[in-house]
Amino acid sequence: MDYEAWWLILIPILFGLGWIAARVDVRQMMSETRQLPDSYFKGLNFLLNEDHDNAIDAFIEVAKLDTETIELHFALGSLFRRRGEIERAIRVHQSLLSRADLPKQDRDHAQHELAQDFFKAGMFDRAEEAYKAVLDSTYAVPANRSLIRIYEAEHDWPKAIEAVRHLHQMLDEPIPQLIHYHCELAQQSMQSKQPDINYINEELKKAEQALLKQQGELRTNAAAVRIAMLKAKLMNIQGDGEAERKYLEQVIANAPEYVGLVAGNLLENYKVNQQAEQGLDLLKQHYLAHPSLDLFKIVFSELREQQGAAPAWHFASESLRLHPSLLGLDKLLEVELKAAADGEKTNASGRVLPDVELSLLHKMIRKHTQRLDRYSCSSCGFEARAFYWQCPGCNMWETYQPKKLEEM
Repeated sequence: MDYEAWWLILIPILFGLGWIAARVDVRQMMSETRQLPDSYFKGLNFLLNEDHDNAIDAFIEVAKLDTETIELHFALGSLFRRRGEIERAIRVHQSLLSRADLPKQDRDHAQHELAQDFFKAGMFDRAEEAYKAVLDSTYAVPANRSLIRIYEAEHDWPKAIEAVRHLHQMLDEPIPQLIHYHCELAQQSMQSKQPDINYINEELKKAEQALLKQQGELRTNAAAVRIAMLKAKLMNIQGDGEAERKYLEQVIANAPEYVGLVAGNLLENYKVNQQAEQGLDLLKQHYLAHPSLDLFKIVFSELREQQGAAPAWHFASESLRLHPSLLGLDKLLEVELKAAADGEKTNASGRVLPDVELSLLHKMIRKHTQRLDRYSCSSCGFEARAFYWQCPGCNMWETYQPKKLEEM
């Protein structure tokens, strides 16, 4: 009975203590709420309604009343940057950094925000310095990723390689674009007046090593194709036609969708070695197995050059019947108009071609095919006449498919 009596006394005591604590918390909360200016709540309301202009005006008013509100300054800076008012964002974050009493965590935060301001403004040199200042903080990973983007935009591949290695040490994750960095360095050297063969070989070896480490992580075999193409070009520079042909044929065998990028060089290799017919036959057989617009153009033009109008027209008509294409027809008409201008007036059937009507038809088709004769980035949709390993629009790697828009 004593035990039960104690419980009866304890229950109302605990209830009373809880009621008192709740009253104290509510009073404290209400007191703190009264201290916040009305502009703060107006700003929150505007922000929730995505009315950024009025939200900024309200928060600026609060910031004037309470200059110690650090989080509010961060919110203001972020809103300014989002709206494209980079100068105002920079001033907000620089004012935070000028405070001597700012805690280290908040100082690192402000430094990282300032780096993002500089980056968005295109001030890459100042952004680089700002990001480097937080490489020993909790913002090290995002700062390192941003540094990589800066070096890619500036085509500073040695710095990009170093930044990737630093990031790899922190995360131990594969970085597929490392392969392309070494390829870019090799390609730059090839384009110089006096290519450094040893340097090119060294960079291609590093690219291959990176490829072997990341083979299971790559989304496509694009990197392997690029290495083979660069090796073929290097062999061409050194005058080793046999090795050049080996690498080019390796591309069409292992990655047939990329044949359009190497077919012209492969055909030229056969021609230099007095084997034009053999090269044409190889590409023609490849087209029958893996049709593509780029390869169609090369085979059709070479057939007309080697064997005349009739075989070329037969190949074109059969190809367009199996794979209808405005771009293919456009190329066919272009070649015929050129032949007509050179004095060759008959087609495969021996009939005279009406040049005026042919020219008009070609103009009409060309008007509709200009947009189709482009490559497109699968990430941002940026269209280009040339094929890129890195999209000029969004800077993503391997986002261009080796197919024209009409084929897509």
